[in-house]
Amino acid sequence: MITRRDALKATGLALGAALVLPKLSVSALAQSQAVAGLMEPGPLGDVWLGPADAKVTIIEYASMTCSHCAAFHKFTWPELRSRYIDTGKVRFTLREFPLDPLATAAFMLARCDGDAKYFPITDLLFDQQPAWAYVQKPQSPVDAMEQLLRQAGFSKEKFEACLKDKKLYEGVNAVKQRGLDTFNVDSTPTFFINGERYKGEMTLEGMEKIIKPILGA
Repeated sequence: MITRRDALKATGLALGAALVLPKLSVSALAQSQAVAGLMEPGPLGDVWLGPADAKVTIIEYASMTCSHCAAFHKFTWPELRSRYIDTGKVRFTLREFPLDPLATAAFMLARCDGDAKYFPITDLLFDQQPAWAYVQKPQSPVDAMEQLLRQAGFSKEKFEACLKDKKLYEGVNAVKQRGLDTFNVDSTPTFFINGERYKGEMTLEGMEKIIKPILGA
């Protein structure tokens, strides 16, 4: 479970910094086998948007405290969703790759209220990231996040219970560990588009260069 002390340790993350983990060395064969398993969900399951038979599948590994992830969800995500996901051309899921305890806590809260609330809560936390992830003392990030999530119907008791949920804690970290060990994810955001890996924040135009040829557009 995540304690308030653990989450507060994450506040030293500098705004705009890209946190990168050591690179892993894998053979081409191992990488091919890993990509083949990309569609297997983690212990908490995947929350998908878009039809299962879409020609394009996008998997994003992100951290809730990553400023580049927040920028993608602010500038690229809304248009990507309206043009391609809501129209049935693309299937999309967001997977947890927390870079610090505060991001782990945020993902646990997003998972706590069921699949239907996953994207509304992650969208809210990405949109309001400066208001909770980078607040200045005396207010703590956890207190700021608790206040923000009142908009999503979280009472203080529910908020605290979610952060103490061992199943959520282990599930979120299992997704991260598998991404790190099996799929060579070493920074956020990382996207897999039909199995091909793309690192770093992507613009809509950059994504369209990849997905339009697949769609025949």
